Amino acid sequence: MGPTGDVVNVIQIHPTLRCNLRCRHCYSTSGPEQRGELDVELLERFLADAAGEGYNAIGMSGGEPLTWKPLPRLLACARSLGFATSVTSNGLLLDARRLAQLAPHLGLLAISLDGVPESHNRMRNRAHAFEQMRARLDLLRAAGVPFGFIFTLTMDNLPELDWVAGFAATEGARLLQIHPLEQVGRAREYELRPPDDLELAYGFLEVARLQRQYHGRLTLQYDVADRQLIAREPCRAFAGPAVTADVAVDARLAALVSPLVVQEDGWVVPIQHGFATTHAIARLDRGPFRTQAARWKRERYPRFRHLAEQVWAGMRDAPEHLPFTNWYAAITTASAHRPARRPLTTPVRLTA
Repeated sequence: MGPTGDVVNVIQIHPTLRCNLRCRHCYSTSGPEQRGELDVELLERFLADAAGEGYNAIGMSGGEPLTWKPLPRLLACARSLGFATSVTSNGLLLDARRLAQLAPHLGLLAISLDGVPESHNRMRNRAHAFEQMRARLDLLRAAGVPFGFIFTLTMDNLPELDWVAGFAATEGARLLQIHPLEQVGRAREYELRPPDDLELAYGFLEVARLQRQYHGRLTLQYDVADRQLIAREPCRAFAGPAVTADVAVDARLAALVSPLVVQEDGWVVPIQHGFATTHAIARLDRGPFRTQAARWKRERYPRFRHLAEQVWAGMRDAPEHLPFTNWYAAITTASAHRPARRPLTTPVRLTA
């Protein structure tokens, strides 16, 4: 099992790149000009198959998922299939009507928070974005929707994490997720710098301090890989002993790869948005997901395992004072350097 562990097997779904903002750090270069979106019926059929493959949680992202009209319908479908559900949003489109539609089917709403108000507004490319987001938190509390915040860690903003944690705890958030910046998409245009391994080590110390400070009030999640832990349990980076091809075919997909990502273009890829489609597991318009997953286990799983083993071998050794690294970014970057192969199918069916 991969870095997400052996209990929660997550599917991240990006149904659209449409967004009401053009954030500086957006990995998918989303914005108001984007129009395409995935068909909800394709996603419903996919989720029914994915449940049979051992996945048990979905996270809706984008783009801004609140711009995608079928969102309540898909969340209801997911809940009926036994999935835990979450939505990641910038929070600016929340209103009583949307919350009434989402609340019965939503386990957690995660709101992006990029530092102190001035930093948040600058990263969001909108004046008063922080103030507008904060004004909507009362609606969340009134609707009884559990919520948390996601903080994107860069090379320069770790000193603001203390303020962010205090704000999250004061507002009644359940979770604060700290995720390292990915230098892709619009982040490249603005030359934003992701944290290096030394900064990740400092970040770990700060997260540990804040966990003690807010124990029992706020859960902190730090999205980095611990080299020592992976050395003891290499299966966390898909680097342990691989199952044989014949056994892989009979295994549920969640036992072989997690997280799973459904991109706005219809590709279903491992690990992270932007993972090279040479390792794609399926396209939503090609037929039953379980049929495509069986083919991936038989034909492409060994290549994926080889890639993961190469990535771990390249990052395994480091000075003792650098125990942490961004495994997700490393394997996603490495996936793009593999030889290209013929696409699985023609472009996926989108709606206007």
